[in-house]
Amino acid sequence: MLKLFNTLGRKKEAFKPIRKGEIGIYTCGPTVYWYQHIGNLRSYIFSDILKRTLIYNGYKVKHVMNITDVGHLTSDADEGEDKIEKAAKREGKKAGDIANFYWNVFKEDFKKLNIIEPSMWCKATEHIKEQIELIKKLEKKGYTYKTSDGIYFDTSKLKDYGKLAKLKKEGLKAGARISLGEKRNATDFALWKFSEKPGIRQQEWNSPWSIGFPGWHIECSAMSMRYLGKHFDIHTGGEDHIPVHHTNEIAQSEAATGKKFVNYWLHGAFLTSKGEKVSKSKGGLYTISELERLEFKPFSYRYLCLTAHYRTQLEFSLEILKNAQNSYERLKNIIKELKDDGKVNESYLKRFEDAINDDLDMPKALAVLWELLRDEKAEGKIKTIEKMDRVFGLDLLKKEKIEIPAEVKRLVDERESARKSKDWKKADELREKIKQRGFYVDDTGEGAKIKRL
Repeated sequence: MLKLFNTLGRKKEAFKPIRKGEIGIYTCGPTVYWYQHIGNLRSYIFSDILKRTLIYNGYKVKHVMNITDVGHLTSDADEGEDKIEKAAKREGKKAGDIANFYWNVFKEDFKKLNIIEPSMWCKATEHIKEQIELIKKLEKKGYTYKTSDGIYFDTSKLKDYGKLAKLKKEGLKAGARISLGEKRNATDFALWKFSEKPGIRQQEWNSPWSIGFPGWHIECSAMSMRYLGKHFDIHTGGEDHIPVHHTNEIAQSEAATGKKFVNYWLHGAFLTSKGEKVSKSKGGLYTISELERLEFKPFSYRYLCLTAHYRTQLEFSLEILKNAQNSYERLKNIIKELKDDGKVNESYLKRFEDAINDDLDMPKALAVLWELLRDEKAEGKIKTIEKMDRVFGLDLLKKEKIEIPAEVKRLVDERESARKSKDWKKADELREKIKQRGFYVDDTGEGAKIKRL
C-alpha cells in the first residue's frame, strides 16, 4: 500500500485515488524570468519520483504543470514589479521572448536530469479568460473587494483560511510589522492587479474591472481545475509555497466551488548551502549548466537528491556533489560487469517496493540496491535493477559512450610505449597521471582499455 505524507493533515496517509486507476497531479512550475537553480530543480526531481512511483504501481497519471509568465511580483505580498516585465526591461526584449527562452532552458534541464515532462504544460498568459471567469465567480459569491490597485480576496469570509499552513489569522492581523495599505486583512491577496499606467506594461488585458493582469495565485487554481477538474488527487511544490501560494490556492478554489480542492498536498524540502536555503536572491548557487562546466554530470545531482528524503533538507557543496558523482559512477561500473540471468530477485524487489511506497523513501530504496549488488549469492540482479530504475530514473543499465580527452589518449600511448620498452617505472607514473584526470587503464589481452574512474 502506498502511503504519502499529506501536509494538510501533517501525517502519512494511505493513498486512495478519486478515480480507480487514474491520478491527477498538479505541480507548481517555474516563473520563467531567469535560469532555474539546482534548489528549484530538487523540487521537480521529487515530483518526478512521485510520478514514477505512481506509474510503477500501475496508475495512469495525468500530470499538469504551469508556467508563470505573468503576475508574479518581486514581493509575494502583491507589491513590487512583475518579474517577467522586469527581466524584459533588463534584457531589452519582449516579455514573451523572455518567458519562452527561460522555459526552453528549463525543459533542457528536465532532459539532462531525466525528469519526465508533464502530460501538459500550461502558460498563465494563455489562460487569462479562465482566470477572469474564476474571479467573477468569487465576486458573485461575495469574496472580493476593490482597492485602488486591484481586486482582492477577503480571507475573513472563509472560516478555515490557512488550514494548510495552520495560520492564525488573528495574530497576523495584529502584527505591527505588517503594512495593510488598503487591504482589509493582512492575509488578503490580489486576484487582479490594475495597470498603474495602461499601455506601459507589455502584458496587460481588459477585464470587467480595469485593464490589468492576474495575481500570482489565481493562475494555478484556474488552470489546475481547467485540466484536472474542481477536485483532484495530488498537488506538489516546494515547502516555501505552504504559507502563502498554496494556502491562497485552496482558499480561492474552495470558495469558488464549495468543494474540497485537493486530497493530498506534498511538499519538498529546501536544498541548503552552509545551513541556509539556496535561493535566487542569494545568488542561486549553481544551475545545471554551470555544474556541467565544472565537469559534474547532471545524473550525479539526481543521485545526490535521492540520498535524502524529499521532506528533509539536503545540504549541498561541490565536495558533497563530487562524492555523489563518485558513488554514481561506481554504481554504474559495478552494474556494467553483471551478467543477465533472466531472473528477477523477488526478495530484494519487495524490499525496494516497500521503501518507495513508504512516502517515497529513496535513501532506503538506494540502500536496497547497493545491498543487492554486494550480495554475491543474489540472483536476478540485472532484471531487478531494471525494474528499480523505473523509479530511480538513473539510466543504470544504459551504456555510455566515453569521450576520452586528447591529453588522456596521448598519456595512454606514452604508457604503451613505456610498457613495450619494459620501463615499468615510467608506465606506473603515467598510469597515475591518467588516474588524476579521471580515467584508468585496464591492461587486457586485447590491449589497453580506457575506463572512467
